[in-house]
Amino acid sequence: MCQGRRHDHLPPAQNWAYKGEKVHGAGARGVDRDTAGGGIRRPMNPVVLQIPVGQMANFTYIIADEESGDAAVIDPSWDLDEVFRALKKNGWRAKYVINTHTHFDHVLGNEQLAEVTGAKIVQHKNSQLGKDIAVSDGDVIEIGSLKLRVLHTPGHSKDSMCLILDGRLVFTGDTLFVGNCGRTDLPGSDPAEMYHSLFDRLAKLDDKLIVYPGHNYGTTPTSTIEREKKTNYLLQPRSKQEFLAFMSGGD
Repeated sequence: MCQGRRHDHLPPAQNWAYKGEKVHGAGARGVDRDTAGGGIRRPMNPVVLQIPVGQMANFTYIIADEESGDAAVIDPSWDLDEVFRALKKNGWRAKYVINTHTHFDHVLGNEQLAEVTGAKIVQHKNSQLGKDIAVSDGDVIEIGSLKLRVLHTPGHSKDSMCLILDGRLVFTGDTLFVGNCGRTDLPGSDPAEMYHSLFDRLAKLDDKLIVYPGHNYGTTPTSTIEREKKTNYLLQPRSKQEFLAFMSGGD
């Protein structure tokens, strides 16, 4: 229910990002914690697990600070057993459940995860759902020594936000996908706001930021801001009027 105007065939969710044995350091394709460095466990900060879940090509993420053991889970929905197993295996404490927005396929696991782990639910202040912590643009969520900065990016929904981790990577939810953007024909969506979020906010971020999207809709599970600016049709230079016409099918 979340992809933009173009409806290309969606590839099946790829499980290369998380197989229960490997984790991601920022920018890494996967580093085995048990064998990296000749069998010596060396902390990586930050650690990001990208977990394909459900039948809608969703991604759930776990961010962990290896030094403190604190972690946050982004957009828990289906397959929570994978999340619980990863937390237990690595000895991480879920401090927060964070939603990039509150469409059902991104929040289904909130209550169970919070109940089991004691994590606080964090959402943008525009969310109409129950939450423990309301955040606004520019707020910083601390996970151990890690800092997650909130970037309000309405368009797909009023409460959509992206999350920039330590200036190195960005979780884009359903605002920006690999090769596409989120739909703007849903209740609470606004193509004019999406234009602002894409061109005035995300496109102006550091080109080197790694993009972790909310769904596995692209040819690869991750990208960079630079790559999306070069290859994503929705991020090609165009006026606001041209963008609105395209999103409404008027091109």
